[in-house]
Amino acid sequence: MVAAALYDVEVAHARRERIDYAFKHRVFLWLVDLDELPVLPWWLRPFARFESRDHVGDPARSIRQNLDAFLAAHDIWCDKVLMLANARSLGHVFNPLTVYWCYQQETLVCVVAEVHNTYGERHRYLLFPDDAGRARVDKEFYVSPFLALGGEYLMRFGEPGPTLSVTIALRQHGTTPLTATLRGHRRPATPFALVKLLVTRPLTTHRVSALIRRHGIALWLRRIPIVARTPHEESTS
Repeated sequence: MVAAALYDVEVAHARRERIDYAFKHRVFLWLVDLDELPVLPWWLRPFARFESRDHVGDPARSIRQNLDAFLAAHDIWCDKVLMLANARSLGHVFNPLTVYWCYQQETLVCVVAEVHNTYGERHRYLLFPDDAGRARVDKEFYVSPFLALGGEYLMRFGEPGPTLSVTIALRQHGTTPLTATLRGHRRPATPFALVKLLVTRPLTTHRVSALIRRHGIALWLRRIPIVARTPHEESTS
């Protein structure tokens, strides 16, 4: 079991296709052991809930059971899973990216990157990072209406420790139109630490949803062409 933790992080995006457009925002994320989800005092529970319906899979099963089914389809077994994600807060959650570090006897077996878009669709990428945490995977899922399918992601997932470091770069046609990073510092998930973040980073998950739409409108106003979306059929394998 790994004690739950909070990461106070800076999210940065840099777009380099057609126009240069970059932004940074501060949010906070949870790191939890899927076998020991945190139990908070009753008065904090509305601000941090972890529910299967917010992730890929059958909402009648636990998050861990759904992830195990996905891994089993690829002949992978693990005895510990750490999940980095937003928690449902005041009835709302949006996770552009959920990361699962999957371990077998303390050895990292794989990483699962679960991506959500604003159309209610979700997709999982199964990754096998090298010793430096780097992995490549084809882009198979429509996320931004301003970026086409195709190309590949170059990803780097540092294992969660005192600091957090995640980098995702999209490569298409020999260029890198988008780079996204997460950088943060770990805090114990005490009631005091959570209350402090709720005050200094209020309504984080609501704010994430609003900011995505705000930046989308900014790109649309700059006449960036919109790429037609093909509906995505969610798969657990």
